[in-house]
Amino acid sequence: MTEISEVKAARYSALFLAALLAGLTYWPASDLPFDPVLLVVWKGAGVGLLALWAGLRARSRDGWLLTAVMSFGALGDVLLEAVSLQLGALAFLAGHIVAILLYMQNRRAGVHWLWLMLVPVVVLAGALLPDDRTAAPGIAVYSLGLGAMAATALMSRFRRAAIGAWMFVASDLLIFARLGPLADSFIPDLLIWPLYFAGQAMIAWDVDRNLHAGEA
Repeated sequence: MTEISEVKAARYSALFLAALLAGLTYWPASDLPFDPVLLVVWKGAGVGLLALWAGLRARSRDGWLLTAVMSFGALGDVLLEAVSLQLGALAFLAGHIVAILLYMQNRRAGVHWLWLMLVPVVVLAGALLPDDRTAAPGIAVYSLGLGAMAATALMSRFRRAAIGAWMFVASDLLIFARLGPLADSFIPDLLIWPLYFAGQAMIAWDVDRNLHAGEA
């Protein structure tokens, strides 16, 4: 039984490393003249493999919630490139709602609800960034889910996942800033994907680690 467990652990580790490899290599590859279809698949592969990894390791409802969070993230990555920003945002918003449920079910004892005061800060920041004011209401709605996800992560027992959640927030705010004050800046292109993917990987790893803590 020990040998079987070790083989499974090695396979899980290899799959997680494959997810990291796919996500990390997509960033430089996105600026190279690869086939657009290949780039869409490449982009979805990073978080998609994290979803597969989480699903194979899921042993509880929380494990399946984590799988759903990563699955919606991968879907959002693909839809952003292949269909539209709006549909991609809806997939991410669905993932945020699932993540909120996951984090609220794993609140730390004695956690302070004042963390939720960060939600309107994220909403306001997102809504003020685009130059096109007609985009502000939709961004505000999305940012409400984004901010609630990150705030509840801070309230959860997943300390490192909370860092990943706020990296996700930073990545999305840079996307909105690219529609406004940073339209001509190289900073969004430099930071959006690394912040997003590193954040997703940190969320997946830390939640899974905590869910399996104490297992043989």
